[in-house]
Amino acid sequence: MAGRAKEIANNLLERALQRDQFDADMHDNKLLYSVFGFIAATDFTDNAILLSNLGYVLAQQDFNVCLLDLKVFYPNLYLYLDVAQNTRGTGLLKVLKDDKADLKEEIKPTKYPNLYLLSASPQDLMEEYFDFSIDKISGTIETLKKHFDIILIDIPNNPPLEFCLGAMKQSHTGFFSASERIDAISNITRLLDFADSLGISAAKFANIIFMNLQDIKYDFSMIKKMRLNVVAGLPLVKGAAADALEGKLYIKDNTLVNGLYKKELVKVVNMITEQN
Repeated sequence: MAGRAKEIANNLLERALQRDQFDADMHDNKLLYSVFGFIAATDFTDNAILLSNLGYVLAQQDFNVCLLDLKVFYPNLYLYLDVAQNTRGTGLLKVLKDDKADLKEEIKPTKYPNLYLLSASPQDLMEEYFDFSIDKISGTIETLKKHFDIILIDIPNNPPLEFCLGAMKQSHTGFFSASERIDAISNITRLLDFADSLGISAAKFANIIFMNLQDIKYDFSMIKKMRLNVVAGLPLVKGAAADALEGKLYIKDNTLVNGLYKKELVKVVNMITEQN
């Protein structure tokens, strides 16, 4: 009994400290355009690596950043940020289900200042996410905008799913991440056409971040023909994947950061911060 009581007390203390940190870091939003969505267009991309490192760099610039993992069937950002996974029914699911849910309880601070995570639990059942409307997803993002300077959303590439379309609708600017794959452009244009048919602007998602570039012969001419904009090209770096497996951030924890990787990541950072 004594051990159980101590565990409960420790949990209550941890929650109190999280609330204090949450309250201390919150301030008036610095940016007019604050919501940025990221959708993987092909295999061999890993948005979780991109967003965790990108979020850290932005947080280091004194922006309060929330990473929103909408890959509700397979959430993984918590692993890359070395954050304890949510128990079933908590985190994003609780926020969506309960209008009275305390946001401070469900958003987890990371070990990095100014960087937070709202995620589903890997223990949640898939069917628990089938019945949420686009308006519900939009409302949750609107609430986050009141608390954070920047929201980076990992959007599932699943067009019939409201989490995909709702996040696209609410994003001020969107990015597709892609690898050097022949189906990259067709995958992007199909999703944009579908979103446009539902009244969701395709223009704001006309940006591509190429990832894991291997210096192979790839035809980039079609991108210009489709009026898409390549904003960055991150090389394949084994160290980034290796650090992620250990819950580390490549851009922070690796002593030998690839110069091109850092340069291209900063391009995305600048695009986000200079829009205002």
